[in-house]
Amino acid sequence: MEIIDPGLQTTVQAWPGRLGLTSLGYFAAGPMDHVSMRAANILVGNPVGAPALEVPKIGLSVAFLIDTQIAIAAPDGTAVLLNDIPFPAWETLDVRSGDILRTVGAGGPGFRLYLAVRGGIAVPEVYGSAATSLVAGIGGVEGRALVRGDLLSTRSRARLPRRRLPESMRPRFVTDWEVEIIQGPHASPDYLTDDDWAELLRRQWRVDLNSDRISTRLNPHRFTWARPDGGTAGGHPSNVLDAAYPAGGVLANGDVLTILGMDGNTSGGFAVVATVPYCALWKVGQMRPGRDTIRFREVDYEEALALNKRVDFTVDPRRTVRVP
Repeated sequence: MEIIDPGLQTTVQAWPGRLGLTSLGYFAAGPMDHVSMRAANILVGNPVGAPALEVPKIGLSVAFLIDTQIAIAAPDGTAVLLNDIPFPAWETLDVRSGDILRTVGAGGPGFRLYLAVRGGIAVPEVYGSAATSLVAGIGGVEGRALVRGDLLSTRSRARLPRRRLPESMRPRFVTDWEVEIIQGPHASPDYLTDDDWAELLRRQWRVDLNSDRISTRLNPHRFTWARPDGGTAGGHPSNVLDAAYPAGGVLANGDVLTILGMDGNTSGGFAVVATVPYCALWKVGQMRPGRDTIRFREVDYEEALALNKRVDFTVDPRRTVRVP
């Protein structure tokens, strides 16, 4: 597969990324929207964690140099064109050597699409994963975003019957997102006041244009805070002595909330006032910078676990149906 136009920042990603290395300074990397990437993989008969392409802002153009099968998981309205002929997303597509694939965004909801190839993209694993970490410069293709002329190999496998993921199983893409969060580890009453927490849940937050795989930045807001400063950690109440950061952690960077993405920092000196659980991380990956808005919904640990199981249910290969 040859890259003709890589778009904004296309990378090779693999789910769940590079786990268990935060103490060494490596965040997991992996797909920002793990649901869509896993769905694309099951449609071509791959393991859900097989290396695939993550394409932000939708646009991509590639040429296939062998006969194979692909699947694209993309937001509603995305144009999938094979030799300029429209084809649907969310189902297996047969391609021939010499075919040209283009994807074009319609400007609607959603921000990233995922392209899986039968057999997966053949890139070496680094520290246990093929996922690209742009911050660390490892994984994928030389630890970087793809460029024009890159050649990607696949692990050849026999063709399989074409499959489709029913619409009822697909993620729902919107521009005004409801995102589940669990309170803490640095929240009320020791860091935020109870009124601050209520305000965080009540307020509509806008996704800042300066958002990427490292973090999704929200519009500034000044909380009251339950303490006058950070004590020995610093002058602002959001300052803490350096602590580990979770993926999906909602950091209070002074008066600016940011949601840590898959290339985020492993630790730092800002309060993590809430955490986006696994079931909702895909939503953060599909928010369009500079346009979309968020409202947070508090869930407890048990509800988050139940929602996690629901997400996994939707990307079980048994949910797919045969294409007539």
